[in-house]
This record gives sequence, structure tokens and C-alpha cells, in this order.
Amino acid sequence: MGLRLTPQETSFYALFSASANLLVEATRELTRLLEVEPSHRPPIADRLKELEHEADEATHAIIKRVNSSFITPFDREDIHGLAAHLDDCMDHMEEAADLICLYEIGELPAGLVDQFEILSRMAEVTAEAMPKLRSLQDLSSYWIEINRLENQADTLHRKMLAGLFNNGSDPIHIMKTKEIIDGFEDAADSFEKVAHMVEGIAVKES
Repeated sequence: MGLRLTPQETSFYALFSASANLLVEATRELTRLLEVEPSHRPPIADRLKELEHEADEATHAIIKRVNSSFITPFDREDIHGLAAHLDDCMDHMEEAADLICLYEIGELPAGLVDQFEILSRMAEVTAEAMPKLRSLQDLSSYWIEINRLENQADTLHRKMLAGLFNNGSDPIHIMKTKEIIDGFEDAADSFEKVAHMVEGIAVKES
């Protein structure tokens, strides 16, 4: 990483870490969805809504900081993009969880156990990576791991869709369940977009 001759606004690192830690908490709530009876899921979905609002506030804080800072640690466009992709991770998880309750899905697809484990791991390694933005060192293992996990999520997504269409008989149920499965896959894709953004920043700033 090249020598910087100007001071930096360092509060961004804490803000990105806060956003990523909210994602870790959200994946814990997702796991709880699998552990309770359907009638007990709405409070969990409500908690995810609260976390989504907190994530929005964290994103707004980052954007406000960008707009009010003369000097930023890296390109303003990259800061905007990273904040937006982190927010997308939360949005997709919250929306899919909410649909489980709104659609009154009783038995959840068995594959969601593995999908939530993948999302949990993605959130954990993302949260671990955010503080490293300060030095932009030792980050390659992060985006390599995220790419590996996203490949797993893709494979699992295809298997769940195949099982749904091959074994389902109620077209309405199939449509509802597919939307939920797709939503969690969108979350995995967003985690990968975060990693791609971090990789791009590291290359650009090296």
C-alpha cells in the first residue's frame, strides 16, 4: 500500500464494522426461525425488521459522513458502493424472512438449514474483514472464502429449486416457497458483491 501524504477520516472503519456486525446478528435470528414453531416466527421477523432499520441508519451515517468529509480513506464512489451492498445483504434476508410469515409457510425447505449456515459464515467473515479496511492488508483470504461460500450457496439453491419443482404439487405453494428461496440466494449474492467491492478497493489502493 502506497504512502499517504494526507490525513484520513477514520470513522468510516467503525461504521462499516457496525454495519457488518448487524448482519451477524441478523443471521442468528434467521437460525432461530428454524428452531421455533410457525406461530413463534413473527417476533423473530419483527426483530429482523428492527435490525434492517438499524442497518439503514448505519448506511445513512456512512453516506452523511462521506458528504461531510473533505478527505476519505478511499474513493467516495467505493464507499457508497460498499455501504449499499452491505445494506442489500440485510434487506434480502429481512424480506425473505418476512415472507415466511406473510405467506404462512408451515414446513420450511430442509435446505434452509444449510443456507442459513452459509449466510452465517458469510456474515462472520465479512465482519472480521471490515476492520482490516484500515490497512487493506490480509484481505485476500476474505474474498476467497466468500467466493467459496457463494458457490456453495448457488449449488444449494439449485438443489432446493429442483426439489421444490420435482416434488411439489400445489403451484401456489411452489411460487411462495421459490420467492423465499430466491430471496436468501440474493442475500448470498450481495455478500459476494461486498467482497468484490473490498477486493477492488484493495487493488486500487495498493
